[in-house]
Amino acid sequence: MSNSETTNNSVHFVLQGKGGVGKSFVSAILAQYFRHTGWATHCFDTDPVNATFAQYQGLGANHLNVLKRGTINEKQFDALVERLCTEPGVCVVDTGATTFVPLWNYMLENEIVGFLAAHNRRAYIHSVVTGGQAMGDTLNGFAKVAETSGGQNIVVWLNEYFGETTGKDGRPFDELQVARDHAARVLGTITIRERNHHTFGDDLKEMLQRRLTFDAAIQSEDFSLVSKQRLEIIRRDLFDQLDSLVLV
Repeated sequence: MSNSETTNNSVHFVLQGKGGVGKSFVSAILAQYFRHTGWATHCFDTDPVNATFAQYQGLGANHLNVLKRGTINEKQFDALVERLCTEPGVCVVDTGATTFVPLWNYMLENEIVGFLAAHNRRAYIHSVVTGGQAMGDTLNGFAKVAETSGGQNIVVWLNEYFGETTGKDGRPFDELQVARDHAARVLGTITIRERNHHTFGDDLKEMLQRRLTFDAAIQSEDFSLVSKQRLEIIRRDLFDQLDSLVLV
Protein backbone atom coordinates (compact mmCIF):
# COMPACT_ATOMS: atom_id res chain seq x y z
CA MET A 1 0.00 0.00 0.00
CA SER A 2 1.44 3.40 -0.91
CA ASN A 3 1.93 6.24 1.57
CA SER A 4 -0.87 8.20 -0.10
CA GLU A 5 -3.28 5.41 0.87
CA THR A 6 -2.27 5.32 4.53
CA THR A 7 -1.87 7.90 7.26
CA ASN A 8 1.10 8.50 9.50
CA ASN A 9 -0.80 10.69 11.98
CA SER A 10 2.21 12.19 13.72
CA VAL A 11 2.57 15.72 15.08
CA HIS A 12 5.92 17.52 15.11
CA PHE A 13 6.38 20.54 17.38
CA VAL A 14 9.49 22.66 16.77
CA LEU A 15 10.18 24.27 20.15
CA GLN A 16 13.00 26.51 21.38
CA GLY A 17 12.92 29.60 23.57
CA LYS A 18 15.81 31.33 21.80
CA GLY A 19 14.97 33.29 18.67
CA GLY A 20 16.97 33.27 15.45
CA VAL A 21 18.44 29.79 15.83
CA GLY A 22 16.79 28.09 12.84
CA LYS A 23 13.40 26.87 14.12
CA SER A 24 11.57 27.88 10.96
CA PHE A 25 14.26 26.28 8.80
CA VAL A 26 13.89 23.04 10.75
CA SER A 27 10.11 23.24 10.33
CA ALA A 28 10.55 23.74 6.60
CA ILE A 29 12.95 20.80 6.37
CA LEU A 30 10.46 18.55 8.17
CA ALA A 31 7.58 19.64 5.95
CA GLN A 32 9.61 19.05 2.80
CA TYR A 33 10.86 15.69 4.05
CA PHE A 34 7.40 14.34 4.85
CA ARG A 35 6.03 15.55 1.53
CA HIS A 36 9.01 13.97 -0.23
CA THR A 37 8.22 10.64 1.42
CA GLY A 38 4.62 10.86 0.22
CA TRP A 39 2.65 11.79 3.32
CA ALA A 40 -0.13 14.36 3.43
CA THR A 41 1.52 17.19 5.37
CA HIS A 42 -0.14 20.10 7.17
CA CYS A 43 1.90 23.08 8.38
CA PHE A 44 1.10 25.56 11.16
CA ASP A 45 2.91 28.73 12.25
CA THR A 46 2.12 30.10 15.72
CA ASP A 47 4.74 32.86 15.82
CA PRO A 48 2.88 36.12 16.52
CA VAL A 49 5.91 38.30 15.72
CA ASN A 50 7.84 36.76 12.80
CA ALA A 51 5.73 34.24 10.92
CA THR A 52 8.69 32.98 8.88
CA PHE A 53 7.36 29.46 8.35
CA ALA A 54 4.13 30.81 6.86
CA GLN A 55 6.17 32.79 4.32
CA TYR A 56 7.78 29.71 2.74
CA GLN A 57 6.57 29.39 -0.81
CA GLY A 58 5.09 26.03 -1.59
CA LEU A 59 4.43 24.83 1.96
CA GLY A 60 1.11 26.57 2.56
CA ALA A 61 1.55 26.91 6.31
CA ASN A 62 -1.46 28.20 8.23
CA HIS A 63 -0.63 31.21 10.39
CA LEU A 64 -2.64 30.89 13.59
CA ASN A 65 -3.38 34.06 15.53
CA VAL A 66 -2.68 33.29 19.18
CA LEU A 67 -2.89 36.90 20.31
CA LYS A 68 -5.88 38.40 22.04
CA ARG A 69 -5.79 42.06 23.01
CA GLY A 70 -2.07 42.13 22.37
CA THR A 71 -1.06 39.20 24.58
CA ILE A 72 -0.81 35.46 24.02
CA ASN A 73 -4.03 33.76 25.03
CA GLU A 74 -3.46 30.04 25.66
CA LYS A 75 -7.13 29.37 24.88
CA GLN A 76 -6.25 30.12 21.25
CA PHE A 77 -4.17 26.91 21.20
CA ASP A 78 -7.39 24.87 21.50
CA ALA A 79 -8.15 25.49 17.83
CA LEU A 80 -4.65 24.28 16.90
CA VAL A 81 -5.02 21.05 18.87
CA GLU A 82 -8.42 20.49 17.29
CA ARG A 83 -6.77 20.62 13.86
CA LEU A 84 -3.93 18.35 14.97
CA CYS A 85 -6.43 15.74 16.12
CA THR A 86 -8.46 15.75 12.93
CA GLU A 87 -6.10 16.43 10.01
CA PRO A 88 -5.07 13.12 8.39
CA GLY A 89 -1.35 12.70 7.87
CA VAL A 90 1.60 14.59 9.33
CA CYS A 91 1.38 17.95 11.08
CA VAL A 92 4.35 20.30 11.57
CA VAL A 93 4.01 23.15 14.08
CA ASP A 94 6.53 25.99 14.14
CA THR A 95 6.61 28.18 17.23
CA GLY A 96 8.20 31.52 17.89
CA ALA A 97 10.40 32.38 20.85
CA THR A 98 7.51 34.30 22.40
CA THR A 99 5.15 31.32 22.18
CA PHE A 100 7.62 28.73 23.48
CA VAL A 101 6.81 29.05 27.19
CA PRO A 102 3.03 29.62 26.81
CA LEU A 103 2.63 26.72 24.38
CA TRP A 104 4.75 24.27 26.35
CA ASN A 105 2.98 25.17 29.60
CA TYR A 106 -0.35 24.76 27.82
CA MET A 107 0.70 21.33 26.55
CA LEU A 108 1.74 20.24 30.03
CA GLU A 109 -1.30 21.61 31.88
CA ASN A 110 -3.72 20.06 29.38
CA GLU A 111 -1.75 16.81 28.92
CA ILE A 112 -1.72 17.38 25.18
CA VAL A 113 0.82 14.68 24.29
CA GLY A 114 -1.37 12.03 25.91
CA PHE A 115 -4.48 13.64 24.42
CA LEU A 116 -2.99 13.40 20.94
CA ALA A 117 -2.03 9.79 21.58
CA ALA A 118 -5.64 9.05 22.53
CA HIS A 119 -6.58 10.40 19.10
CA ASN A 120 -4.01 8.14 17.39
CA ARG A 121 -1.47 10.94 16.96
CA ARG A 122 2.10 10.48 18.12
CA ALA A 123 3.80 13.72 19.16
CA TYR A 124 7.47 14.50 18.55
CA ILE A 125 9.33 17.48 19.98
CA HIS A 126 12.10 19.01 17.87
CA SER A 127 14.55 21.16 19.81
CA VAL A 128 17.25 23.26 18.12
CA VAL A 129 20.68 23.51 19.76
CA THR A 130 23.05 25.90 18.04
CA GLY A 131 26.75 26.56 18.42
CA GLY A 132 28.31 29.91 19.22
CA GLN A 133 27.06 32.47 21.71
CA ALA A 134 23.51 31.10 21.77
CA MET A 135 24.55 27.57 22.71
CA GLY A 136 23.95 28.05 26.43
CA ASP A 137 20.49 29.50 25.87
CA THR A 138 19.50 26.75 23.45
CA LEU A 139 20.78 24.04 25.79
CA ASN A 140 18.60 25.56 28.52
CA GLY A 141 15.63 25.48 26.15
CA PHE A 142 16.30 21.81 25.38
CA ALA A 143 16.61 21.03 29.09
CA LYS A 144 13.31 22.76 29.92
CA VAL A 145 11.48 20.53 27.45
CA ALA A 146 13.40 17.36 28.34
CA GLU A 147 12.80 17.78 32.07
CA THR A 148 9.03 17.67 31.57
CA SER A 149 8.67 15.46 28.49
CA GLY A 150 6.91 12.22 29.20
CA GLY A 151 8.71 9.89 26.82
CA GLN A 152 11.49 9.30 24.31
CA ASN A 153 10.12 11.71 21.73
CA ILE A 154 12.67 14.53 21.43
CA VAL A 155 14.71 15.09 18.28
CA VAL A 156 17.66 17.43 18.82
CA TRP A 157 18.75 19.50 15.83
CA LEU A 158 22.41 20.51 16.12
CA ASN A 159 22.77 23.70 14.07
CA GLU A 160 26.44 24.34 13.32
CA TYR A 161 25.74 27.52 11.33
CA PHE A 162 26.86 29.71 14.25
CA GLY A 163 29.69 27.41 15.34
CA GLU A 164 30.42 23.90 16.53
CA THR A 165 27.89 22.40 18.93
CA THR A 166 30.54 21.18 21.34
CA GLY A 167 31.41 22.02 24.92
CA LYS A 168 34.30 24.25 25.92
CA ASP A 169 36.50 21.18 26.22
CA GLY A 170 35.52 19.96 22.75
CA ARG A 171 33.08 17.29 23.90
CA PRO A 172 30.25 16.58 21.41
CA PHE A 173 26.64 17.22 22.37
CA ASP A 174 25.85 13.67 23.45
CA GLU A 175 28.72 13.79 25.97
CA LEU A 176 27.62 17.06 27.57
CA GLN A 177 26.12 16.71 31.03
CA VAL A 178 22.75 18.15 30.01
CA ALA A 179 22.50 15.63 27.18
CA ARG A 180 23.49 12.73 29.41
CA ASP A 181 20.97 13.81 32.05
CA HIS A 182 18.15 13.63 29.51
CA ALA A 183 19.39 10.88 27.17
CA ALA A 184 16.31 8.75 27.92
CA ARG A 185 14.11 11.47 26.38
CA VAL A 186 16.12 11.88 23.16
CA LEU A 187 15.04 9.82 20.17
CA GLY A 188 17.96 11.01 18.05
CA THR A 189 19.91 13.96 16.67
CA ILE A 190 20.06 15.68 13.30
CA THR A 191 23.09 17.81 12.41
CA ILE A 192 22.81 20.87 10.17
CA ARG A 193 26.46 20.72 9.22
CA GLU A 194 28.77 23.69 8.95
CA ARG A 195 29.97 23.96 5.36
CA ASN A 196 31.99 26.41 3.27
CA HIS A 197 30.34 29.78 3.91
CA HIS A 198 31.37 31.18 0.51
CA THR A 199 29.70 28.40 -1.47
CA PHE A 200 27.23 26.24 0.45
CA GLY A 201 26.59 29.01 2.96
CA ASP A 202 25.77 31.67 0.36
CA ASP A 203 23.47 29.35 -1.58
CA LEU A 204 21.60 28.27 1.53
CA LYS A 205 21.35 31.87 2.76
CA GLU A 206 19.83 33.00 -0.53
CA MET A 207 17.34 30.15 -0.48
CA LEU A 208 16.28 30.96 3.08
CA GLN A 209 16.04 34.70 2.50
CA ARG A 210 13.71 34.09 -0.42
CA ARG A 211 11.70 31.55 1.62
CA LEU A 212 12.13 28.87 -1.02
CA THR A 213 11.93 25.13 -0.60
CA PHE A 214 14.80 23.01 -1.89
CA ASP A 215 12.66 21.94 -4.85
CA ALA A 216 11.78 25.53 -5.75
CA ALA A 217 15.39 26.69 -5.53
CA ILE A 218 16.72 23.75 -7.53
CA GLN A 219 14.13 24.37 -10.24
CA SER A 220 14.72 28.13 -10.28
CA GLU A 221 16.72 29.77 -13.07
CA ASP A 222 18.15 32.18 -10.49
CA PHE A 223 20.51 29.53 -9.11
CA SER A 224 23.49 28.23 -11.07
CA LEU A 225 23.88 24.54 -11.84
CA VAL A 226 26.63 24.17 -9.24
CA SER A 227 24.57 26.05 -6.65
CA LYS A 228 21.74 23.59 -7.29
CA GLN A 229 24.18 20.72 -6.83
CA ARG A 230 25.24 22.10 -3.44
CA LEU A 231 21.63 22.53 -2.31
CA GLU A 232 20.90 18.96 -3.38
CA ILE A 233 23.86 17.78 -1.26
CA ILE A 234 22.48 19.60 1.79
CA ARG A 235 18.98 18.24 1.24
CA ARG A 236 20.19 14.67 0.70
CA ASP A 237 22.26 14.80 3.89
CA LEU A 238 19.34 16.07 6.00
CA PHE A 239 16.82 13.66 4.49
CA ASP A 240 19.21 10.71 5.00
CA GLN A 241 19.57 11.63 8.66
CA LEU A 242 15.79 11.85 9.02
CA ASP A 243 15.43 8.46 7.34
CA SER A 244 17.63 6.96 10.05
CA LEU A 245 15.20 8.11 12.77
CA VAL A 246 12.24 6.32 11.14
CA LEU A 247 9.71 9.07 11.92
CA VAL A 248 7.31 7.66 9.31
